[in-house]
Amino acid sequence: MHHFEYKNNRLQAEGVDLAELAADIGAPFYVYSEATLRRHINVFTTAFAGADTLVAYSVKANSNLAVLRVLASENAGADVVSIGEMMRALKAGVPPEKIVFSGVGKTSDEMTAALQTGIYQFNVESAPELETLDGIGKRLGKPAPVAIRVNPDVAAGGHDKISTGRKEDKFGVSWEQTRALYAIARDMNGVAVKGVDLHIGSQIADLAPFEAAFNKAAQLIADLRSDGCNIERLDLGGGLGIPYGTGAVPPHPDKYAELIKRVTAPLGVQLIFEPGRMIAGNAGVMVTRVLFDKKGENRRFLVVDAAMNDLIRPALYDAHHEILPVVRRENAKETIYDVVGPVCESSDFFAKSRALPEFNAGDYLAVMSAGAYGAVQASQYNTRPLIPEVLVNGDQYAVIRRRPSFDEMIALEALPGWLA
Repeated sequence: MHHFEYKNNRLQAEGVDLAELAADIGAPFYVYSEATLRRHINVFTTAFAGADTLVAYSVKANSNLAVLRVLASENAGADVVSIGEMMRALKAGVPPEKIVFSGVGKTSDEMTAALQTGIYQFNVESAPELETLDGIGKRLGKPAPVAIRVNPDVAAGGHDKISTGRKEDKFGVSWEQTRALYAIARDMNGVAVKGVDLHIGSQIADLAPFEAAFNKAAQLIADLRSDGCNIERLDLGGGLGIPYGTGAVPPHPDKYAELIKRVTAPLGVQLIFEPGRMIAGNAGVMVTRVLFDKKGENRRFLVVDAAMNDLIRPALYDAHHEILPVVRRENAKETIYDVVGPVCESSDFFAKSRALPEFNAGDYLAVMSAGAYGAVQASQYNTRPLIPEVLVNGDQYAVIRRRPSFDEMIALEALPGWLA
């Protein structure tokens, strides 16, 4: 569910008219619904009512400080994959004891800073990382709390590039090496073994891969406990999909919770979750303005002012986003469009051969379900400024990241003395 609905044929974000908002701040821009963010985090946490859980929102999905503050106010923790994300989470009000540090390539400086900060857990992804963290823990006299990310060799995810639990993926420790690495960690003085971690992919649309992976994890915990490891936490990552307007409906969090409670009830562990897309995805849209209706020999191109540098998911993953008119015309003629941006790349598109109501130059359209992996993956390619982000609360709105000026965009660059 989200809070983007038509009223008198004008698309609203809660109580804010998107056409009026576009006229105020200029397109393109992202807009997020605070009510949707709050609803989604509460739907997820309520599904696990009665269980010992930590819901650590995956900051990489949408790292805007205002978004993080909203979720922190709902008692969410944070799953981070860089020291910068950790600093964002702390600044937004997430307590260190609710922060989990994931990622396959943590640096020594990042590990040191996170351990000094007092984060809840490191999700360790390799033997060299474990050895490095052990040395840091010894040097600081502060054992690092760890869960080792295991790779259960379960294929899942809506696209090859977002499947992370297969044997050939770069993430985690192979199933065959897991018990031996835990035995090494058990005997280290600079780390404290706390749990098991796994994450099999993103945009997963059915429960079968989850069940296969979670059953393997349950057996692994029993084996590790018999090996003398004190396993008290099970980090199950994220991955639950959202509807992108294709007709596919992913499992409801209640069904997901039923599965997990059934599998993990005998284990007596704290459950850690790292949802990102499920919380933020449908809480945001990108609004863009039509520049031209370009008629080719065999195709019709709707050229808009947003581009792949603003929302790269279609170019990167062939991702489908529903596209809606911000102002809906009654009885509008339907036309087959390629919706494309102005960047000089053939991959700069938002839809191909999509049936849409006919648009005119100057019309606004909304690219839906853009709250996750949208603004966070944006760039300034073609020296295009990062577009604003806006947060809506009822009939109020605030720009939570403004569009930079050209001078701000190039402020970090300098001419060497011999060219000045």
